[in-house]
Amino acid sequence: MKKAIIAITALLFTTGAMAQTEVTAGVMRGKDYGVTYLLPKTEIEIVLHATKHTYTPGEFCKYADRYLRLNNVSADPQEYWTLDKIETRSFGIPDKANVYFVKLKDKTAAPLMELTEDGIVRSINMPYSGKKTEISSSPAPSKKVTESIDPRNFLTEEILMANSSAKMAELIAKEIYTIRESKNALLRGEADNMPKDGEQLKLMIDNLTMQEKAMTEMFAGSTSNSTENFTIRITPKEMKNNVAFRFSKKLGVVSKDNLAGEPYFITIVNQHVPQIPAIDAGEKKKELEGVVYNVPGRGKVTLTHNNETLYEAEIPITQFGCTEFLAPILFNKNSVIKVLFDTHTGALLKIDRGEQ
Repeated sequence: MKKAIIAITALLFTTGAMAQTEVTAGVMRGKDYGVTYLLPKTEIEIVLHATKHTYTPGEFCKYADRYLRLNNVSADPQEYWTLDKIETRSFGIPDKANVYFVKLKDKTAAPLMELTEDGIVRSINMPYSGKKTEISSSPAPSKKVTESIDPRNFLTEEILMANSSAKMAELIAKEIYTIRESKNALLRGEADNMPKDGEQLKLMIDNLTMQEKAMTEMFAGSTSNSTENFTIRITPKEMKNNVAFRFSKKLGVVSKDNLAGEPYFITIVNQHVPQIPAIDAGEKKKELEGVVYNVPGRGKVTLTHNNETLYEAEIPITQFGCTEFLAPILFNKNSVIKVLFDTHTGALLKIDRGEQ
């Protein structure tokens, strides 16, 4: 692509200035020379942040009530999912139905065009920016797993040499109570060896808390959390309460056709902005007499679950808009028109005129 841009740049700078640049729909072939570019279309991306919780029973769970007065401690492993956060955004992808060709004629003052790696028009008559588009591929699902501490690292020789699980559970429970007494003595300032400053006190309490938690989990069990991100992509059109995806507490994020999950609905309403007048065939043909760009419309996107609105916003949607063009007369020998486009929507962002 970079080589193509360099070659096109050299060709454009060697042209003269008499005829006009001609833009046509589709890809030109044969002996015609020029630049082929695409306009983007909108897609909506829903990113789901979900966490898988895995409960592992403690080694001494059956003694939890006897020694630590912990009630309702399950002896069975469990797995369940929670949906923590939903993010929604729009972005542009190349629209293969909107391909245009800037034909370079002899003695033409043609524009210098910069394209993205996907062939979407980025600018005209502006220095090469070196920017790369980041919308061509879906982000890979990310995963974050919490780490647990091995409680056996804190067990004494007496506990490890116990001749039965009941005796070991009893000794571990006594160790837990001893740790709690030590923490209380430090907090009250009654410990035999009090730390010299607050930082050392905090370090000692944190270490005791870590030991207490690790050994308590031998009775109460532990829960590990694995966070994952899932991406759902939707091509927008007018729709009402369409199933965007489903979520199951047991299975996590599932496809919209999997009835094991509860449905999450999406509604998209065309706001009819801008107002697009009706055009006849002759006017439609005239649209191609210049560099074509998008005038995106706007759509109201709503995401709901159990009649509760989770997301609602108006976003630019190219499919709800129209196309316009920059007249070829703008690119004549007496001026240089600098144009910047939004590569996500194809909209005109900025236009400047500078003398040659």
